[in-house]
Amino acid sequence: MSKQWPLWEVFIRGQHGLSHRHVGSLHAPDAEMAIRNARDVYTRRNEGVSIWVVKSLDITASAPSEKGPLFDPSSTKIYRHPSFFEIPKDVGHM
Repeated sequence: MSKQWPLWEVFIRGQHGLSHRHVGSLHAPDAEMAIRNARDVYTRRNEGVSIWVVKSLDITASAPSEKGPLFDPSSTKIYRHPSFFEIPKDVGHM
């Protein structure tokens, strides 16, 4: 059994942001200590209002080599992109 603490990915929501962004990683024995360590390491200037920590082992990600098969099907759904009609000139202008 490994004696090394698990690796945690740290996400911080800034005071003026609406979403969390990945800021780094750290080792900690549990989630509570990971949050405390993340606060000390990644929010030294009081810039955060919320911290998320996620065990790196719990993250599942796609591989860059899967880009084609994973994202190509969306190119056939033209209704997702407003590129097939003209936007009236008075829309969006005040």
